[in-house]
Amino acid sequence: MELKKRILDFLDLRLGVRDLLARNLTEYLLPRNINVWYTLGAVLLTLFAIQFITGILLLVYYDPNTEHAFASVQRIVNEVPFGWLVRNLHAVGANFIVLALLLHMLSVLFMNSYKSPRELTWVAGFLILLLSLGMCLTGYLLPWSQLSFWATTVATKSPDEIPLIGDAVVRFLRGGAQVGQPTLGRFFALHVMGFPFVFGLLVAFHLFCVRRTGISRPPFGPGYEPPEPPRTFHHEEHPGGIPFFPHYVAKDIAVIFLFLALLASVIFFVPGLFFPPAAFEPADPFVTPQRIKPEWYFLWAYQTLRIFPNEFLGLAVQGAAVTFLLLLPFIDRSRERRPSRRPVFVTCFFLGLMAFIGLSIWGHFS
Repeated sequence: MELKKRILDFLDLRLGVRDLLARNLTEYLLPRNINVWYTLGAVLLTLFAIQFITGILLLVYYDPNTEHAFASVQRIVNEVPFGWLVRNLHAVGANFIVLALLLHMLSVLFMNSYKSPRELTWVAGFLILLLSLGMCLTGYLLPWSQLSFWATTVATKSPDEIPLIGDAVVRFLRGGAQVGQPTLGRFFALHVMGFPFVFGLLVAFHLFCVRRTGISRPPFGPGYEPPEPPRTFHHEEHPGGIPFFPHYVAKDIAVIFLFLALLASVIFFVPGLFFPPAAFEPADPFVTPQRIKPEWYFLWAYQTLRIFPNEFLGLAVQGAAVTFLLLLPFIDRSRERRPSRRPVFVTCFFLGLMAFIGLSIWGHFS
């Protein structure tokens, strides 16, 4: 303890760590009616850390070559000590990240926490969601299995319907006319270098925005009133609130362990949930497997393309929906945040959620 105190004294004298810890932990107050949905940010940071660590461990043995990629993944799973666990944590963890991101974005939408002055926080968070989907797509090809090869072939063919530039976009994504070594090389570079770099910047900016503007108060309870539009910058304070540490940290930790328990349950008890049979067969460009479907978080997009008479119209509808959500804080300028006072918004919210779930189920069984 004496050594610990001396180290802390040394750092405090030079960096003021005691004051820094106090202002960001014990003296950082949160709204008293803050709910469990706010813990999803901490859950996501934990899952991101697991992805980063397991990704580095996989890189030690993975070979990004079409001749050896599948065999290297099989070696990791079957021969490297605890390689199966690291690989499953990385692959299954990606699905949990998308699930947590969707829940986080839905809770922010429902509580209208994207409104001024948090427009940039929403934009950064939405871009993190899109980038995470991009990382899932690029990582999906790396095992070079039948599933990953043909799913990527279908996914990269969709832009071909775009007038004038469709073929050029497809060739840019694939590095040629067909999915092959150039595609694997590009996706590998994006997955391990390009996307993580941008992702880290976005996460840092998102956290900065959250801490700088302050936590938004949940729009519930009899005492809640919509705040006046800010004329100058101010950090949202919550006098009489609960301390971040240890009060809310305990709730963060509880929900984090809930997600980790669910992740472990899938890995140990239903490991094949996210691995259909085609995921265990090496890629063969000359044999098309039956009923290749994208991951569950892309099923809505897959089914949307099948509904419309041509893929370009489907892509246009998807692009319009994504752009609308990205710019929603600048479109919805109402001060009101209470869902009970916004029946039209709540109706659209649940209709959109039902459409997402319905299209995903339809795409799974079609």
